[in-house]
Amino acid sequence: MRNPLRYRLWYTARQKVVTSVVAAALVITSGWYGIGRLTAPEDRSCAPGVERPLGSDECVGVSGDGYDFGRPKLTEVAAAIARENGTLKPGRYATVALLLPLKSTDAAMQTKMQRELQGAFAEQYRANHLSNDQVPKIRLVLANTGKNNLLWRPTVDRLKRMTGAPDNLRAVSGVATSSTQVKSAVKALTAAHIAVVGTTITADDIANGPKGDPFPGLARVSPTNRDEARALAHFGQVKADKALLVQDTRTGDHYTDTLRAAFTSLVKGTRYQPELFTSRSDPNDEGTTANTFQQITHLICDTDAETVFFAGRHVQLRQFINALGARGCQSRAFTILTGDEGSYLGIDKKLDRSALRRKVTVRYASLAHPDAWAAEKGGAATGGSAADYRAFLDLLATVSKKPAGPIGPTDHQALTDGQVITAHDAMTLAVQAVRQATPEGKRLPRLADVGEQWPRVKGSLRVSGAGGWICLDNHGNPYNKAVPVVELAPEDAGQRFVSIAWPEGRPPDAKCLPPSSAP
Repeated sequence: MRNPLRYRLWYTARQKVVTSVVAAALVITSGWYGIGRLTAPEDRSCAPGVERPLGSDECVGVSGDGYDFGRPKLTEVAAAIARENGTLKPGRYATVALLLPLKSTDAAMQTKMQRELQGAFAEQYRANHLSNDQVPKIRLVLANTGKNNLLWRPTVDRLKRMTGAPDNLRAVSGVATSSTQVKSAVKALTAAHIAVVGTTITADDIANGPKGDPFPGLARVSPTNRDEARALAHFGQVKADKALLVQDTRTGDHYTDTLRAAFTSLVKGTRYQPELFTSRSDPNDEGTTANTFQQITHLICDTDAETVFFAGRHVQLRQFINALGARGCQSRAFTILTGDEGSYLGIDKKLDRSALRRKVTVRYASLAHPDAWAAEKGGAATGGSAADYRAFLDLLATVSKKPAGPIGPTDHQALTDGQVITAHDAMTLAVQAVRQATPEGKRLPRLADVGEQWPRVKGSLRVSGAGGWICLDNHGNPYNKAVPVVELAPEDAGQRFVSIAWPEGRPPDAKCLPPSSAP
């Protein structure tokens, strides 16, 4: 049987040549295509400005276009930020970035991230729509540093490349956790002359001071751990001989390291050695510390202590409260005093709130609270005001609904951990610095000039924040900032305002000028 293809493709000499050339071309083309598929770089992009670094599946980078980094809690507020950014004209805005671990897997941290974005967006909207057309307008972008901030370097490198047009990055806010990674990120940003405004960093060693300014251009709106401890001591009038310290021995965590040092100074005169525990390298890991706390509570019952200072993160704090609630000496009352990590427990479902009905009182130094100035319950005539807080609530009402919003829950309960308030105040400080640094007749300030504004944020140039006055010393630290003392309540998600405390023992005077002896 004759093969018809043979007569079409391989019969004459000419057909043989043409067929051979075509076949060779197909083989070569297929080979190059296969090699190209094997050797072409893998597409690791997640969104414009966001990608997965080699060796990681996390999407890190910078976005102001509505990308929510795979976190549904951020979807609404990220979309609101994108809508606002879309109204801005190139060359007429300065960019402020929020540097945060947006991919955190810890439920409390995810809520914190949402509220940080809500507070910052509220101020972005006010700055662009309710400030008498001051310039420049403000563009807000989200800068993700990955889980536990471990991937901070590629994100910070990208931010450093955004200082020129079209982004014109002029400040970084957020900066919300006191960790080694955050300290390194702040160091790198300020070394590049980028102004940084920390929201909830409280570690004493991520700060400038009289002994030197390792982070030129850094400002903070939260008191240091030392100031929080001083405020608690003034408020509680603790008897050192009736107090003891429970402390995390894990080093390298700047929050626990500096809180431990601050509390150690408060319990001088105690008859008891500190009770020690060691958390995992990831403080959100439950580990086996619950077992340790069960033993520690036995030892606490052996003392006559009434006050327990706790130097540790919120997961371990929750474990300790649960263990103390199940202690053997139920007839004895104990008060636990700790830092602002206590605010995370308001939504912690693993907290045994029945412990709070068994003569266990838990109070912490909060960074802000909606009841602190709502009706001036603290009785302070200075240091903050009910009018400033009402203006903040009016702003939240505006941005929470269309066309600006929605941005997620912003009711009273959502404000009790102080995160929305603190993020708003930090963004207000950043916006004020950007605009004060803008020369007459110009639309943008020089990069380095923004961080040089901090020594002038005081007196009549203070920031009248929703969480209290922000008066900075020459090193960018808040002077005598209001510290709301908050108590965990037995009710679900209950965080009850107790009173305002002050690092100096009393409110600042009406001028709010740090004295020459201020640290």
